[in-house]
Amino acid sequence: MDIVGPISKQKRNTLVLYMVMTVALGLYCVYDGFFNATFIQNHSGADGKPDSTLVFNRYAPPAMLLVAAVFGWHWYRIRDRRVVATDRELIITDTLKIPYDVVEQIDKTHFEDKGFFVITYKTDGGRETTARLHGRDYDDLGPILDRLVEKIS
Repeated sequence: MDIVGPISKQKRNTLVLYMVMTVALGLYCVYDGFFNATFIQNHSGADGKPDSTLVFNRYAPPAMLLVAAVFGWHWYRIRDRRVVATDRELIITDTLKIPYDVVEQIDKTHFEDKGFFVITYKTDGGRETTARLHGRDYDDLGPILDRLVEKIS
């Protein structure tokens, strides 16, 4: 039976919050830069030339929407990411699959207090490599760590 550790809710919700906040900031800048007559009057010189604050509020909204789109793209890209501990290997991504027989050691000294563990394994070329799995990135890492320890012991 496979043990699955999906992408953490904290990470997904944080990206959604960032998207909402950047869109809200962009809408606020649109309002102040184009529709709020008092703000426009306070941030324009006697000759009608806008100061730096008004210029920012007029030119920032497209950048804010672009930043929100980047956060949305990143959320879309990671929404289905997960770590799977099967009977034969640990699957972190489609390209990173670590068979249990190549695992050299598991450093779980910081798992209880900081929420991460480090796996040291040998690649096909014989080079030692590490993979770090953190609780901020994936949920349910405890059962996955238990499966790893069980399989390499």
